[in-house]
Amino acid sequence: MFSPFKDDRGAPKALTDITYADLEQLRDLEEGYVLEFKRSYSPTVAKKIPKIIASFANSSGGWLVIGIADDDRSLCPVPRLGADYSQMIGELCRRHVSPTPRFDVRFVTDPAAPDQGVIVVQVFEGDFPPYVADGVVDVREGSTSGPAVGSALVELYGKATRRRAEIAAFCHRSVFYAAADTPLFNLYMFRMGKRVSDTPTRDTINEHAQTMRAAFRRMGLACRVHHAHDSLIFSVPTRDDPRIPHSAIELFADESMKLSVPAILLTNAERERIVARFAFEDVKADDTERNPPQRATELRIMSSADTLARVTRMASILDRYVRGRTLAWQQYAVAYELENLAGVVLWSEEPSYLDYVRTRGPLFCATTDCLSRVRYLDDGAHDSFRARQFAGSHFFEACGLPLGSPDPTDSALVEALLRSAHGAAKP
Repeated sequence: MFSPFKDDRGAPKALTDITYADLEQLRDLEEGYVLEFKRSYSPTVAKKIPKIIASFANSSGGWLVIGIADDDRSLCPVPRLGADYSQMIGELCRRHVSPTPRFDVRFVTDPAAPDQGVIVVQVFEGDFPPYVADGVVDVREGSTSGPAVGSALVELYGKATRRRAEIAAFCHRSVFYAAADTPLFNLYMFRMGKRVSDTPTRDTINEHAQTMRAAFRRMGLACRVHHAHDSLIFSVPTRDDPRIPHSAIELFADESMKLSVPAILLTNAERERIVARFAFEDVKADDTERNPPQRATELRIMSSADTLARVTRMASILDRYVRGRTLAWQQYAVAYELENLAGVVLWSEEPSYLDYVRTRGPLFCATTDCLSRVRYLDDGAHDSFRARQFAGSHFFEACGLPLGSPDPTDSALVEALLRSAHGAAKP
């Protein structure tokens, strides 16, 4: 995306890296399609801000700088208020723009006078236009904003439709597993706002890879890197035999990510011991020709502690990567998928779980393999989102773990299983 601020090498500067001295770069720029100046944060300007932000979001994104004269681009610092400008502008947009567009606000302080500075607003190209400000769909028209009509409105709706299709196409596993029936939990994290034209340089890709390797190391894990045609695949080494299921993270050039975690199934001997211990009955079928009976010894049983530890540990790497790259969760759309997990039984040697099995039966995945709905984290409700918590909770809810149940027996079971996963086997 365009930035009016450049570093010493001429590369675009991110909003977080802008200094007060960088504002001098604006003296040589004119207002236009992606840049607008306002001298002060007056009530009149505040009233116009939702329209300006919506028009940028409906177009190609842009920058609004408040504290710069629009005639000669001279600095006109605005006072630092008791209230935060980011919250004030955010509230303006929540009240006047629907849906709320994605933007960041920063107050760049004057080092010579800390009680004043300049407000810089970076607006991202909207993923799901049109963005309607006070009942009007505005787009950029040169250095101003104006109502969209006719074909422009059609194109805005088409852009939103294409984006939803792009996300849907992204949400499928692309990491290879030799065994077609490997039980997997897949987590898809699509980074919003990026375009193919934003192809990073080789240096940038290497920087991304170094951050991911560092995230693995911080979790005490080694990783093997494979280069795909448009991504890097980071897998936990098992053996050189590719038939051994491994946890893997696929990192794309725009920093979208996919996580695939195999469930840890019990060995034949362990499964037979458990089946004998609890005398699981054979599953009968009325029509044995179409539905041959399944013997209890054929049940697939996974370790609760080891699988939960594997899922949360791998998702924690995603958390560390996002923090290491100073990304915002609000940039992501997230979905998860259960693959080959239908009917898999959850198992633990925890006494509370054994009691639970005796009275209520074992927990198991009671749904056919499925892809969840997509969650858009830019709706303001996910400031504290963590991939680790999201992955762990949804995976085990699907397996029958009663998270959030008001039943004290259920709550005690959840706490026991979570404790048992702490320090369990690595992925």
